[in-house]
Amino acid sequence: MAAPGLSALAWCLFGLFLLVAGAELIVRAGTRLAALVGIPPILIGLTIVAVGTSTPELAVGINAALQGNGSLAVGNIAGANSLNILFILGLSALLMPLSLEMRTLRFDLPVMTAAALALLAMAWDGVLTRMEGMALVAAGMAYTVAVIHWARRESRAVIAEFSKEYPVPPADGERRKPWPSVLILLAGIAIVVVGADFLVDGAVALARMMGVSDAFIGLTVVAIGTCSPELVTTVVSTLRQERDIAIGNLLGSSVYNRDLCAGSAFRLIL
Repeated sequence: MAAPGLSALAWCLFGLFLLVAGAELIVRAGTRLAALVGIPPILIGLTIVAVGTSTPELAVGINAALQGNGSLAVGNIAGANSLNILFILGLSALLMPLSLEMRTLRFDLPVMTAAALALLAMAWDGVLTRMEGMALVAAGMAYTVAVIHWARRESRAVIAEFSKEYPVPPADGERRKPWPSVLILLAGIAIVVVGADFLVDGAVALARMMGVSDAFIGLTVVAIGTCSPELVTTVVSTLRQERDIAIGNLLGSSVYNRDLCAGSAFRLIL
């Protein structure tokens, strides 16, 4: 029994490693690609960083759902969001006090709360249908459109604030060479998908051997592993005094987890 247990744990750890490595490539390549094509820096922080760090949750959710482990998919999303708001945001505030903009209080926090309530209401009967999954995905896309619309209206002062973290677009000669970033981005996505497959296989094996439910594994081991990109990104942003990026990453990731990740996973199988 020990050998299969160690093997399952090894698959989990290897999957977690691939997830974190792939997410790092996605965030770095996505940021570089956005700079090459001239996307505003604040848009990079609020969308690409948040979506990139949510990729592990999306990959794990889809893989678990396709394998018939819906409880693992939901457990992972619920656990990841709890860790995002309670542990990671709390750790960031412990490292350095976080100031919230009025836009965050009036828009991001209410949207995050509404997403949580909507998912709770949809899952209250124990089933997420295809239509409910499509509604969650549509809500996630609507949030992205709203963020883009807001970013375009940002003043030059706010854009300049983020220019320290994300350099301005390069010269025209370099801008015509985005393909290395595209290839790295695709490689990161592939690594994340492979890592998610290893992680789900190992987590399911551990759950069966220990006699606990898949939801419990999703709420603990898998959730902690898939939250690693958010943890690293948020802590680094906080230490660099880019507090808006830290807060936006966590809030955006929480919305994307509930809407895009949960919706995409159950839209595929229900």
